[in-house]
Amino acid sequence: MEKLNILGTGNAMTLDCYNTCFTLENNDGEHILVDTGGGLQIIKQLRDAKIDFRRIHNIILSHKHTDHILGMFWIIRYAQKFFDSDNYDGNLIVYMHKELESTIRKIMFEVLPQKFTKFIDNRIIFKIVEDKEEVKILNYNIKFLDVHAKKDRQFGFKTTLENGKKFVFLGDETFDEQLRDEVINTDWLLHEAMCMDSEADIFKPYEKMHSTVKTASEIATSLNIKNLVLYHASDNNLKDRKKLYTEEARKYFNGNIFVPDDLDVIDL
Repeated sequence: MEKLNILGTGNAMTLDCYNTCFTLENNDGEHILVDTGGGLQIIKQLRDAKIDFRRIHNIILSHKHTDHILGMFWIIRYAQKFFDSDNYDGNLIVYMHKELESTIRKIMFEVLPQKFTKFIDNRIIFKIVEDKEEVKILNYNIKFLDVHAKKDRQFGFKTTLENGKKFVFLGDETFDEQLRDEVINTDWLLHEAMCMDSEADIFKPYEKMHSTVKTASEIATSLNIKNLVLYHASDNNLKDRKKLYTEEARKYFNGNIFVPDDLDVIDL
């Protein structure tokens, strides 16, 4: 069965959970890693999720914010030992838009020693993708989507799962109406929700181009979504977050609601 392995669920400033990232796991146990969080803990999250790094050959990076890309530096450091010991088959391919590729390349060659950067363009391949470009990754036809982010350029994607269900990841800004035709009637929608509606005055999500649980749920209803996954959340009430977010979402959305904690696994 295909799975969504949640490695992190938090926004940029969470301390008690890791930044939002996940893998899409196919029926053969191969993974597409989507974003890498903000640091070394990405390696711990993969370990704790019992994901063999050698089963990850594809990474998608959505945008240049630190809580989404800094883990990539540690992925490269971690990969070095597999490459040097001849314990990794094939290459590691990283998909991103052009502006992000330029940023990643510039920083990596500035901060990483040559023993790591020697693998870039050799075993670690950066692939630039365009808006609405379709790329075959594993057995998925991935269609990359510019999500029309108000801050820095950001790509999400849509695909059809092996089970025939439609799956859409929208990055970490609120759904933009320009994407309606791409997203409507989706089986699985991954949408950010920074906080509950009652906490909007505290966290000010709208000023940061983010959503509340209420907003995300109303969007899902308007798009006829079947399964809604809420992520990129605050950690101020982590123990009760799943319960509180689910209760609020149910007021505005009648489909299936998932408010994962770090390391949760969702069967797709």
